[in-house]
Amino acid sequence: MSDDATAGILQRPYLLATAGACALVFLAAFESMAVTTIMPLVSRELDGAGLYALAFAGPLATGVIGMVVAGNWADRRGPAAPLYASVALFAAGLLIAGIAVSMPMLVAGRLVQGLGGGAMTVALYVVIARVYPARLHAQVFAAFSAAWVIPSMIGPFAAGVVAQLSSWHWVFLGVVGLVVPALAMILPAMRGMRPAPGPREASEAAIAPWAIGRMGWAALAALAVLGLNLSGQVPGVAWVIAAVALAVAMLAVRPLVPRGTLRAHRGLPSVILMRGFASAAFFGAEVYVPYLLTDRYSFTPAFAGLALTGSALAWAGASAVQGRLGSRLGSALAVRIGSALVLGAIAVLLVTTVSGWPAGVAIAGWLFAGAGMGLMYPRLSVMTLALSTPEDQGFNSSAMSIADSLGGALSLAVTGLVFSAMTTAAASFPASFSGVFALTAGIAVIGLLIAPRIAGRPSSGAESVRGAEARRASEADDVRA
Repeated sequence: MSDDATAGILQRPYLLATAGACALVFLAAFESMAVTTIMPLVSRELDGAGLYALAFAGPLATGVIGMVVAGNWADRRGPAAPLYASVALFAAGLLIAGIAVSMPMLVAGRLVQGLGGGAMTVALYVVIARVYPARLHAQVFAAFSAAWVIPSMIGPFAAGVVAQLSSWHWVFLGVVGLVVPALAMILPAMRGMRPAPGPREASEAAIAPWAIGRMGWAALAALAVLGLNLSGQVPGVAWVIAAVALAVAMLAVRPLVPRGTLRAHRGLPSVILMRGFASAAFFGAEVYVPYLLTDRYSFTPAFAGLALTGSALAWAGASAVQGRLGSRLGSALAVRIGSALVLGAIAVLLVTTVSGWPAGVAIAGWLFAGAGMGLMYPRLSVMTLALSTPEDQGFNSSAMSIADSLGGALSLAVTGLVFSAMTTAAASFPASFSGVFALTAGIAVIGLLIAPRIAGRPSSGAESVRGAEARRASEADDVRA
């Protein structure tokens, strides 16, 4: 048996915990990639085009609630109970979606799945902090990255094959049976988990209180996203409801991010905002790529999924390149290049759709979007930590994840409205896709304008003030790993 002081993450006593945690990450990643591939088929079979975008935006929105609740719960009582609850919700959501006989039922399952998935991510990070010594944290996160890359390579194509040869239901149901064994592998390590830093005999007063206010804002933001998605179901006043829902979402997100974020203040606020716009531009367009390929070019789900596989590989490759370049490629420059690549890729999709170019042009163009995200995402994470103090690292890391999820959710909600409105008005799928890609290109342009503002010192010490406020309220609920 390996000595604890020198053991690696694939040696005892960490082997089972590593395998179980990576398996859970793998399953969450597989579902994320697989659903994008099969959703055009699901939408067609369940006559659910009007809820297509909600099937993607909803889980991102409820995931924000899961992140906040799980983080606060873990701060109070440790990560065991939040992890059990989140895995149960994730599996329940998969089960509901897998047996769905209507699009509303499938969306309901996706909402539950998103709630569990968001909470599971945070709970796993706290488990890492408690189970593994600090010297192994980087190795575990590297293993998590690998657990995301592999589903990116095989998930879309595998999901398409399953949907063609059997049924799309098994893309959801097939994962349910794998969740329990994955969790079971982590249980032995959790029983021997180290307590949180601090006095061994913590008094009840020392336990972090429930961050009810923060949870409330997260829930309000999620409800606003859902309202924005469903506004298209109310003829005549759809855009009025959408505008109100968007305003409520912006109001709700303000306490969850550093001050100055929505005004793109230089430094950390613009880093967080840039993360949201990058997510909004990329994911708002990506979910329509397989839809375009299946509906306009008659691709099978399996081959439509290969477009996502190529993009994911480009993401992984660009991420590795920026890691090797290190300080030779400045973070601000990497973000500018990445945002320009995403904009260019969406522009290629738009021109391809409008001009009727071959599908291969869109697929090749989307590779550059993946490369752009691979350059941007790691550097935005690095800059978030670099511009944070030890006291507000948790709050700022949480804010980055929230901006990521809500950016994608809001973009998907608005693109869904545009897609439905243009389909009704023009009775033409090409026009609808053109509207979606034009909108996401506009979002990418705004991201390109924000990118230069990420460099520089935070203004007026706003982030430190926000961090202090969060600590006083005991609401820094993200992982302190």
